[in-house]
Amino acid sequence: MKKLGILALIGIIGLGLIIPCYAEKIVLAGSTTVLPIAQKTAEVFMDEHADADISVRGGGSSVGIAALIDGTCDIADASRAIKDTEIQKAAANGRDPVAHIVAMDGIAVVVNKSNSISKLSKKQARDIFTGKISDWSQLGGSPGKIVVISRDTSSGTFEAFGELVMKGEKVMPAALMQASNQAVAQAIAQTPQAIGYVGLGFMSGDLKPIEIDGVMPSKDTVLSGEYPVTRPLFMYSNGKPEGMVKEYLDFVKSEKGQNLVETQGYVGLK
Repeated sequence: MKKLGILALIGIIGLGLIIPCYAEKIVLAGSTTVLPIAQKTAEVFMDEHADADISVRGGGSSVGIAALIDGTCDIADASRAIKDTEIQKAAANGRDPVAHIVAMDGIAVVVNKSNSISKLSKKQARDIFTGKISDWSQLGGSPGKIVVISRDTSSGTFEAFGELVMKGEKVMPAALMQASNQAVAQAIAQTPQAIGYVGLGFMSGDLKPIEIDGVMPSKDTVLSGEYPVTRPLFMYSNGKPEGMVKEYLDFVKSEKGQNLVETQGYVGLK
């Protein structure tokens, strides 16, 4: 009888070893600007929380907010504030988007590193993106047709740039619209006559940042508010966050999380 008891105990332990432990799944979707922050913080958070399973995907701010409204993601990443029309759609769907600012960012106007232009006013930048200025010689640079590269309309960076620089004017129809910050950066790096805009986290040695109204985009000028094309970055939860979603968002906003934000090239809140 004693042997039977021991064997039964071994069997129970063995059964326990093969029963999987199910982690709590969280889905993040949206802004490609916020994507590096989401990916890095999710990776470290999961290292510290064996019961967390976080999936991160991009698609653009509008895509992420739509997914939150539809209930197909738990957190929407956005590089712009939610619109009134989106709030109304959410309410009609029984959803309640709540904003969490997770970082600050500057939208850097960038050119190919071979370009001699180093300074623009906001008006000059606007005139380039509307097509009123179409050749670099009009700005004192070497003659050459300006190739305008922009984010697509589902992008929060597109929306923020439109508000802060374009002042309601439309980007020229001939602009090459890209689906991500990385795609914009790659296109400019490969096109000597190109100009575009990316979040600070996507700056590299292949791009040349431009002073706007006499101020260079940097962490310091974004934090001080001197750089004129500055915006907050958001994560939206459905209602007041609870459970693992709350733990993750608290982590992102913590000192450790904000240090990770800084490692990705953005401006932390602390």
